[in-house]
Amino acid sequence: MTLQFLVAAAGGYLLGSIPFGLVLVRAAGLGDIRQVGSGNIGATNVLRTGRKDLALATLLLDAGKAGIAALIVKVLGWGDGAAALAGFSAFVGHCFPAWLGFKGGKGVATFFGTILALAFLPALIVCATWLGVAFATRYSSSGALASAVVAPAAMAALGEPAAALASLGMAAIMFYRHKENIRRLLAGTEPKIGAKKS
Repeated sequence: MTLQFLVAAAGGYLLGSIPFGLVLVRAAGLGDIRQVGSGNIGATNVLRTGRKDLALATLLLDAGKAGIAALIVKVLGWGDGAAALAGFSAFVGHCFPAWLGFKGGKGVATFFGTILALAFLPALIVCATWLGVAFATRYSSSGALASAVVAPAAMAALGEPAAALASLGMAAIMFYRHKENIRRLLAGTEPKIGAKKS
């Protein structure tokens, strides 16, 4: 059992640390995404290159790599705890990839990919929270942070303790990775969804 958890953690981290945004933008001949906008490797910053197709691909791949990590462990029959660890480790790998100096994405897509793979029904509640809050406030970051708060409670309430624990860990990291967004939200300077730059 210990070996399974170690393999789940290591495999999840390695899969999660694949910087799809960096790879796709570079393959498209657009340079280093870390030199664009916020310097982030996630889909939101990829969108700043003007390539919606690359941003969508990054979003799906960043979500998928965590989901796949968790699902592989589930298929192997290693249990919910190992699956949650694999998904959480993929999330950590995305946020803190060793080969990029531990400077990765903010983890929103990877977070959703993980929870959808671990527990689909409570994950739908979390996704609905993101949509509702983001639509109401027009702040994508507000939706992400609200979802991070709701996820552990939704998982626990619907009988998914391993997923609840993984969600709690991801929520803590998401708040840390969004610290600049939180400062801008408090200052009223956070860009709204669809807002045009002057």
